[in-house]
Parts: sequence; C-alpha cells; structure tokens
Amino acid sequence: MIQLHDLQFEPFISEAEIENAITKVADQLNEEYHGKNPVFLGVLNGAFMFASEVIKRFKGDCEVSFVKLGSYEGTSTTGVVKTLVGLNQQLKGRNVVILEDIVDTGNTLEEINRILELEGVEEYQVATLFFKPEAYKKAFEIKFKGLEIPNKFIVGYGLDYDGLGRNLTQVYKRKE
Repeated sequence: MIQLHDLQFEPFISEAEIENAITKVADQLNEEYHGKNPVFLGVLNGAFMFASEVIKRFKGDCEVSFVKLGSYEGTSTTGVVKTLVGLNQQLKGRNVVILEDIVDTGNTLEEINRILELEGVEEYQVATLFFKPEAYKKAFEIKFKGLEIPNKFIVGYGLDYDGLGRNLTQVYKRKE
C-alpha cells in the first residue's frame, strides 16, 4: 500500500507484467514497421517511460518526437484537452506511431488526430501500454495494446496523481 497526497493505492500490475506488455507491443511494431522509418510520437508526461522502452526495442531506423497535452485534474478528466507543447518537426507524408501511456476516454487521441490531420501525415497508428475498453468512447482504432485493464484510477510507470507516482516501477490502483 502507498499513499499519494490524500489517497491510498494498492499494488495492481507488477513490473514483470509491464515489461511483458512492452515487449509484446515492441515486437508488433518491429513487424509492422520493418524497413520503414516511423516517427514515434510520445505523449507527455505520462508516456515517457513507455516511449523510452519501446524505442529501445525498435530494431530499425526511427525518429522520436513528443507532444504534451493535458486533460486531467486530480483523479478525473476535465473533458477539455489543452495543447501544451506542440510538434517540433515536419510530419507531412510520414508514418507516425503515437505512444500513449494509457487510453481511457480517447479525448487526448481526438486532439492528436486533429493535429496530425492538419500536419498531413501519411498514416498513423496508436500504441498504448494500458487500454481501458469500458471507458473508451471514440472510434479511432487502437492497434497496439500492451494490457487491457478495468476502468480503475491507476498510478505508476509514468502515470500520476497530481504529479506524484510517475517514478513507480509497478502500477497501483486507487484503494476502494
């Protein structure tokens, strides 16, 4: 059990399970993008650990960029996605892989989709470490999923609660 701010969290997903999920996603990306030069687009802040591990496991040429969007306050989404840090490279005509720590409602992906359409990308796919199917409300395909999880509030491995918990090497769920 751990305490972050005013909430308690209990162990939920082990470091070994996370490692296996990352390897699964990386293997799929290596197969899908063999001989191509994709741009991996990590979504900050949460995806920094996942992005690092996926990129280390990618066997071909690739480029890396990051975008920072925000929609959470405390434990709930505000429903309004704000673009905080934009893209710093040309994506027109490129194959892009969005690296997400977690896909729940899909609001962040909706904003990224808007940005990528404006940029004129050739095509893009989404790779996420965690996917909450019961929370997902959008139509974008999530092609690469590390782990499907229930709609619980989680922290660790890049995910935070008001700034705390990102450095945890395993994932904890809010104690009910």
